[in-house]
Amino acid sequence: MFREGELMQLAQQPAVATDPLDRILAGGEVSPRFQPILRLGDGEIIGYEALARGPEGDPLHHPADLFSAAMAQERLVELENLCRRRAIEAFQAQSLPGKLFLNITPDTLLQSDFQPGVTRRLLQGHGTSPEHAVVELTEHSPTEYDVLRQAADHYRCMGLSIALDDLGTGYSGLRLWSELRPDYVKLDQHFIRGVDRDLVKQEFVRSIQEIALGIGCQVIAEGIETAEELRVIRSMEVPLGQGYFFGYPQAEPPRSLPPGALGGAAGAEQRVGRRFQLTDTAASVGHEAPALFPDTRLREVSEAFRTHRDLHTLPVIEAEGGRPVGVVHRARFMELFLLPYGRDLYGRRPVSRFMDRAPLVVEHDTPVERVSQRITEAQEAGSERDFVITRGGGYHAMGSVLDLLRKITDLQIRNARYANPLTLLPGNVPIYDHIDRLLEAGEAFCVAYCDLDHFKPFNDVYGYSRGDEVIKAVAQSLVRQADRQRDFVGHIGGDDFILVLRSADPVARCERMLHSFEAQVPAFYSDEDRARGGLTAKDRTGSASFFPLLSLSVGVAYPDPAHCLSHHDVASLASEAKHQAKQRPGNAVFVERRRKPSGLTPS
Repeated sequence: MFREGELMQLAQQPAVATDPLDRILAGGEVSPRFQPILRLGDGEIIGYEALARGPEGDPLHHPADLFSAAMAQERLVELENLCRRRAIEAFQAQSLPGKLFLNITPDTLLQSDFQPGVTRRLLQGHGTSPEHAVVELTEHSPTEYDVLRQAADHYRCMGLSIALDDLGTGYSGLRLWSELRPDYVKLDQHFIRGVDRDLVKQEFVRSIQEIALGIGCQVIAEGIETAEELRVIRSMEVPLGQGYFFGYPQAEPPRSLPPGALGGAAGAEQRVGRRFQLTDTAASVGHEAPALFPDTRLREVSEAFRTHRDLHTLPVIEAEGGRPVGVVHRARFMELFLLPYGRDLYGRRPVSRFMDRAPLVVEHDTPVERVSQRITEAQEAGSERDFVITRGGGYHAMGSVLDLLRKITDLQIRNARYANPLTLLPGNVPIYDHIDRLLEAGEAFCVAYCDLDHFKPFNDVYGYSRGDEVIKAVAQSLVRQADRQRDFVGHIGGDDFILVLRSADPVARCERMLHSFEAQVPAFYSDEDRARGGLTAKDRTGSASFFPLLSLSVGVAYPDPAHCLSHHDVASLASEAKHQAKQRPGNAVFVERRRKPSGLTPS
């Protein structure tokens, strides 16, 4: 039994928080941990990601448990504000260099207790400029798309940079990237883990880096844990990295990494594989858009945008000939038309007075890789992201960067799936697809079938490891002489290669390939065999025979698209040309004069 007055005393004592989340929030028991983000070129730390931890030994120590509890109790805003405050305090107290990367849940903007401007006030209150902070946004569900856009606009207006976190795991992916236009994109660790052993992941990373260059964004590779992963990521010129290889999240992280922190990882000069032509053209990413004429009135432009809500850009073309002379961008047009009295002031004026007179224009047969490069160059000049596709100089279709990115990514992943594991050059499926596409389009091209001479006896004597070195040397010789924009180099398998050439002087290119390979061959032999000009090995009958040094036979053919119905017909022509080349001693090129395979009669 309580004595008289004891109940009154108990009632007056402050309540003790028994719920773990109550206790953490009441006592501010959140500890920030910082993980460095490095520039992979030289190892310089450019910033730190702030990660929150609950009290040691507490059920809510792990951030996933901590934030799950806050969401369940509808106290997410309270927890995030606490984590943000503690991170900013620690970052400033330690005078850490670079930028502070803050994780923010977009859903907090929808909470009733959300207060705009808290982050900026916290930064300024601790002497940190908003320009030195980056907000990391992550999409966790399909319903968050509009919220993410709202969050990006909110924090960008406060002067903070934006990072899109965990790219590759969300629901909207490339669409989010294209529309949010973040300053940084963090590539999810799934695509980094084991990237040195996975060709598809390598092509995905290459695609993301190429996209980032085109839209002025920096890629951060998350989850780098091994020297091999780092070597591959650096070889693809990804600029920034983060992961356990450089250090675990710490309360007091290093201000710089010691010399050699990048390990023995090879720099960008040591490439992993080679980017090969993607085999598709600008026409494949075109979409219909109604054309305007220079004298079209702005009120008609408004109606066109209202009717075609999915279009961001409309072309303006000459009335005669259809040559593009400009484009109108929806965003710029709406800014003008939504001004007070904008419709009344400008509605009757011609679009020629307001259009962009320097649009990016590409011909329909331009390879998608070249289109991507043109866009990158245009971005440096501040151009918009849509482009005009022409056919014979006249307007054909509009293209968008988002569609182009999808196409490049799909092609690179497909080509990687069928790439030869030794040379990383595309294999049979991409080769045949490329030839069939050229035939269907009626494009003129040359095909060169390359085959090593005396390769089996070389393998028998020197072993398969040395044989692989020879195969890679052939691949390098072919790639170096090919025009990256117009030619295609494929590896059928073994010591057989196919070149599909649309560049000038294809035969001269093939001869340069032979000279390049011929100069490398002696280094693969012993001094004795090199002096003798060959080696002794068993022939097909089992008898000892002398075989000259390795050489390359190249059969060249010019298929006629009007008579060759598929890659099978082209392969027949090329095989016959290669057979004729192998009848000649040493390195040789044979040009097949027939343009259709045997058995086909003239039409």
